[in-house]
Amino acid sequence: MKRRERSRHLIELGGLVVKAGLVDLTDDDRATLYGAFLTVAERLRSDEGKTALALLQRKGKRAFEAEQDGS
Repeated sequence: MKRRERSRHLIELGGLVVKAGLVDLTDDDRATLYGAFLTVAERLRSDEGKTALALLQRKGKRAFEAEQDGS
């Protein structure tokens, strides 16, 4: 059961990468995608991490809400 939950979770995360347009924007280059994720992780670990996290959360929430309103 845990393996199935983990698989579902990973699929959902991959879906977010596609939904954000990162696959198309990077021409599906995994090194570029990984570099982008590492850059975000560095920012979140920095002194401005809490502020960056709040900004990213707000932006994501607004995008989800806009998507729901558009449906």
